[in-house]
Amino acid sequence: MTHIAQPRMAVYRPSHSNGTGMLVVAGGGYAHIEGGQESTPACRWLQSLGVTGFELFYRLPQDGWPPVAPFQDAQRAMRIVRAHAADFRLDPQRIGALGFSAGAHLVGMTAVRPTARLYSPVDAADLVSARPDCLGLIYPVLTMMPPFDHTRSRHEILGEHPSVVENKAWSVERQVDTHTPPTFLAQAADDPISPVDNSLMMFQALRAARVPAEMHVFQSGRHGWGMGKPGSEETAWPALFAKWAAINGFLSDDARND
Repeated sequence: MTHIAQPRMAVYRPSHSNGTGMLVVAGGGYAHIEGGQESTPACRWLQSLGVTGFELFYRLPQDGWPPVAPFQDAQRAMRIVRAHAADFRLDPQRIGALGFSAGAHLVGMTAVRPTARLYSPVDAADLVSARPDCLGLIYPVLTMMPPFDHTRSRHEILGEHPSVVENKAWSVERQVDTHTPPTFLAQAADDPISPVDNSLMMFQALRAARVPAEMHVFQSGRHGWGMGKPGSEETAWPALFAKWAAINGFLSDDARND
């Protein structure tokens, strides 16, 4: 998808809500949105687990929007979901975020800089926290630092010749602190688009900050596998994520019938 004129969310409500909501964000290098491959099937899967999925369609710098636009949209989306948690029968302290590739960078930045003032307040929703309560990063683009700064994401957000200060400011792993939410990482060792170093550095930063984290590195799989190709190693990640989410209290059943 391209040419997002108005940021929006598609809501996937389960027949039996367990009280958890998840903002789901596809990648595409900030040039397009891989909804059909990533966020749409992920939302349907979460829906089957009793999780309410919120699929975000965010504005893209490639379409002429300022580079901050997708980050404004993600921050605002998190606040809207939390502010309206009661309407969706959700626990406002169980609102997570799941991102793929550049979408992982987007939710990652939202998680590590939830109080950044990216836009002028719109309504009462902007009074609540934009911090996800848990974070899933799937084959993520996270760092903008050399020698891993050759991604389309870095180019779209920072341009051709960003400064070292800009690179650091938009590198998720450089912003991790003790307030960063529990994080799940999954990536393939042979990823040619976003080197696995992205996940390795993020895990090290989380560990240093004593943030609960789990990481799975698959021997093969490359990039962009969405929910996982049948018969492949990476097809294991959804079950691993679900188990991790359950251990951390995000899949317990609150019997919140719709």
